[in-house]
Parts: sequence; structure tokens; C-alpha cells
Amino acid sequence: MSTDAIAVKAKLEDVQPLRALFLQEANFQVRYNACHERGWSDSYLLEIDGATAGYGSIKGQKREERDTVFEFYVMPPFRKHASTLFQRLLTTSAASYIECQTNDRLLCSMLYEFGHHINADTVLFEDHAVTAHQLANAVVRLRRESDRIFPHAIEPVGEYVLEIAGEIAATGGFMLHYNLPFADLYMEVREDRQRKGLGSFILQEVKKACYQAGRVPAARCPLNNHASRATLINAGLRVCGFMLLGKVKERPKDFEADPA
Repeated sequence: MSTDAIAVKAKLEDVQPLRALFLQEANFQVRYNACHERGWSDSYLLEIDGATAGYGSIKGQKREERDTVFEFYVMPPFRKHASTLFQRLLTTSAASYIECQTNDRLLCSMLYEFGHHINADTVLFEDHAVTAHQLANAVVRLRRESDRIFPHAIEPVGEYVLEIAGEIAATGGFMLHYNLPFADLYMEVREDRQRKGLGSFILQEVKKACYQAGRVPAARCPLNNHASRATLINAGLRVCGFMLLGKVKERPKDFEADPA
């Protein structure tokens, strides 16, 4: 007896109940969570013999394209059909890439089954420890309109500033584009003040503000940015995963569904 598996393009609201199940089961920050609400993704319902089994989401390596599977969820009663459903999703969406977090075990397993030329480019962090760094004559506070902020090269100017002897030496904050309850920490230290522990100190204080706002701190940085990685770890975070990108091995052709 064969199983009929299909992927049907759907509206975002059609897959939101399934996304709620995915996010509850995952319980980690989803890097590309904002792609849905910003209209940068396509949604597909996955069905087995006419019954809803899960969903898949496709974004683009370039924003206007839709060529990359980045979310895939199958409800536990149908999970034995995950490979069949994923192949159907690839066929229907014509996706060429698979991008996933290593802490997303289901999609990661699909990446290794259906992808090749797999590379990592980003490190993901979760909060791990409470730190008690101290810095003489330093205070972390909310930024004021009158503050003289140094030019930022990488990150936006943060809502919080690290002030030392009346000068702003670093800024930081947390963004809310992750799924609840997670927030994305960021900071930047003035060039002449770098490598003196200021980054870890402001992140330590921003973490407190993040929790007080009802959010759980998380972060990410490029794989080759060893300074940022060390700063995050020194602020009490730890590596919880990596972002992986792989090319689909070959365009799946129509196939006989798997045996029931």
C-alpha cells in the first residue's frame, strides 16, 4: 500500500498553527523567523493521504527569490514520512538550496540526506551563565539624545551605552526579530577601546535588561569572527549551533510514495 504525499502552496496564516508547534518543540532562537512577517518567504502545507502532516517554508538567497528551504516541520504522527514529504516539498517548490540551524534536528537531517557542498558561516549562541564583570568608573545606561556617539562600522547604534569618564565607549542592545521569547544581542565598541573587556561588560548589562523586558538573550556572529565569539562567551553565552547551507543534490523527480 502506497502513501500519497503532496506539498501545496499556502498562505502564511494557513501554516501558523503548525509553526506554533514547531517553535514550541524547537525552543531555540530561529535566525530567519522575521522572513515570514516581512513577506520574504513562501509557505507550503504538507499532506499525507489528504491529512495535514506539516509545513515547509522557502526564502531566497537573494530577498526577491524563493530558492531555499529554511523551515520544515512534520507532526510526530507523520514523522516517519519526513523524507518523502521533504522530497515532495523540493519538487513542488523547485528549491535549489537548504539552509538550517544544526540545533534544528529534523531539517538538519534533511540537509544531509538531500544536500551536498555543505558549509557553515554563522555561529549561534544561547545564554548559559551569569557573569559579574566589573569595570572601574563605567556605567551602562539608556542612550540619551544628547550623547555623542562614535561612528559605527558594523552594528547599529544601540539603545544602551557604556559610559566611562563622561565618554561613550560602546553601545549595545537587543533586537526583537527572533521568535518569542528570544532576543538578538548586539554591541559595538569604539575602535580605540577594543580588546579591554568592554564588549563583555556591556553585553552582561544588556542581558539583564533583556530579561527584565521578558526576553531570553541569544546571539550570533560570523564563523571567522573570533573576537566576537570570545566576547560573547566571556559575557556568559555559549555556542548552541551553526548555520549550514547546502546545495540540493539534484532536482527530485516525481516518485512513488513510500510504503505505508
